Amino acid sequence: MNNNYLNIYNNLIKLTRNKLLYAKMSKNESFSDRLIIFFFHFGFFLKIYKKNVSSKVLQGLYNYVFKQIELSIREIGYGDVSINKNMKEFINLMYSIIDKVELWEKLNLNEKCKFISKFLHVDEKSTFFSDYFNKYVDYLTKKSFNYFTKDVIQHKF
Repeated sequence: MNNNYLNIYNNLIKLTRNKLLYAKMSKNESFSDRLIIFFFHFGFFLKIYKKNVSSKVLQGLYNYVFKQIELSIREIGYGDVSINKNMKEFINLMYSIIDKVELWEKLNLNEKCKFISKFLHVDEKSTFFSDYFNKYVDYLTKKSFNYFTKDVIQHKF
């Protein structure tokens, strides 16, 4: 299953590296901006597949993803104390995003834009990210969980 987790993680990373996402931001991208966009992708991924995939598999994926994030932070050069502090903040951030993602369909366009602008440096009135994540959700609902476990994919939505 570890190889499946790696492929899913790499697919989410590939989505996160979409240059169009960063062109719409009002300041230069940073590691935390990329991580937040990754959390949005991951949050929607978990929301869509929690209905069809066992909680044990999703928990394993969640653990794997946060282990990879911790390794990335270590590679950047953070010390043990700051890694623990940052990981706690990142996990809390992920839970904040998951809470809103769960309600995504119930939010109106204005609420979605405000929610996204709370985490990213984008104009509160810009609909780019809400449109993007609406398309992403639609894309996920048309693909099976196993589709993302095979290899890194050229995503088109």
